Amino acid sequence: MALPVRDQVKYWGFASAVLVAVLWFLGDVILPFIVGGAVAYFMDPVADRLERAGLSRAAATGTISVLALLTTVLLILAVLPLLFNQLTSLINDAPEIFRRLQTFMVERFPDLSNETSTMRQTLENIGRLIQSKGGELAQSLIGSAMGVLNAILFIVVVPVVAFYMLLDWDHMVARIDAILPRDHAPVIRRLAGEIDKVLAAFVRGQISVCIVLGTFYAVALILAGLNYGLIVGAIAGAITFIPYVGALIGGGLAIGLALFQFWGDWVSIGIVAGIFALGQFLEGNVITPRLVGNSVGLHPVWLLFALSAFGSLFGFVGMLVAVPVAAAIGVLVRFALESYQQSRLYTGLHGLNRDTDPEDPPV
Repeated sequence: MALPVRDQVKYWGFASAVLVAVLWFLGDVILPFIVGGAVAYFMDPVADRLERAGLSRAAATGTISVLALLTTVLLILAVLPLLFNQLTSLINDAPEIFRRLQTFMVERFPDLSNETSTMRQTLENIGRLIQSKGGELAQSLIGSAMGVLNAILFIVVVPVVAFYMLLDWDHMVARIDAILPRDHAPVIRRLAGEIDKVLAAFVRGQISVCIVLGTFYAVALILAGLNYGLIVGAIAGAITFIPYVGALIGGGLAIGLALFQFWGDWVSIGIVAGIFALGQFLEGNVITPRLVGNSVGLHPVWLLFALSAFGSLFGFVGMLVAVPVAAAIGVLVRFALESYQQSRLYTGLHGLNRDTDPEDPPV
C-alpha cells in the first residue's frame, strides 16, 4: 500500500533539503565531482556505442580517456598560449582603448572636455577598473600558490572521477533503480527518462553549438584582421548557451574593438559586424535546430532565471547544476499539470463521465 500523500511530501521534501544543504556547505569541495559526473554522463552514449561496436566497457572507457587526453594536450599546446596572450594584451590595452574612446567622445561632444564631467570621469574609471581587476585576476591565477594547487587538484581529480564513473555508469544506474520505492518506480523511471531526454537534447546539443559558433567567430575574426579575435570568439562561444547574452556581449565587444582598430575603414568594420550577423543567422536557422532541436522544453526566460538564481545562491557550482535542475523542474511541472488535468479537481464531478466539451456547464 502506498504511503499517504502527506508522508510522501515529507520524505521528498527532506531529500530536497539535504540536496540544497550539500550544495550550500560543500559547493567548492564537490565541484570536481560534479564536473567529473557531468563528463561521465555526456560520454556514456559514446561508450555505449563503442560497446555495441564490440569493445568491452573498460576498453571503451579507456579509448575515450585517451582521445580526451590527446585533445586536451593539443588544446593546451596550440590554443591556450595564444588565448592567454591575447587576454593579457587586451587587459593591458584597456586604458588606451578607453582613452581613445574619451578622445572620440570629446570631439563629438565638446562638453566632455570639462574634467568634472560625469561621463568623462566614468570612462576614466572604467579603464582603470578593467586594468586593475584584470591585473588582479591574472596575478591570482598565476601567482597564487593555493590557486595553482586547487587548479592542479581540479585537473587531476576530474579525469579520475569521470573515468571511474563512466566505467561503472550502467552499474550505478542499475543500483539506483533497484532502491527506488516500488510503488513509484514506473513514474520515477518515466520522469527520469524525460529529464534525460531534455538534458541530452539541450546540454549536449548546446555544447556543440558553443564549440561550433566559438570556432566560427574566432577563425572569421582572425581572418578579418581583428586584434583579439581569438579571445572575442572564445567569449562569444562560451556564453552562447545563455539566450541572447552571448550574441549581445560578443557582438558588442567585437564591433567596439573594430571601431577602435579600423576607424575610418568602414568596410572592415562592416565585415566584423557581418560576421556576427551571419553567425546569428546560422545559429538560429541551421546550427541550433540541427544540434539542439525545437522541442527541448527549456524556455529561455526560465533558463535565465535558473542560472541567475542558482548562481547567486551557490556560486559557480550553482551555475553548473542550474540547467539540470531547471530541466528536472520543468519536467516535474509538466507532469504535475498533466496529473492535475486528469484529476477530479480539474474535470469536476461529472467531467470524467461526460462526452461534451469540458467548458460546457454540467447538466
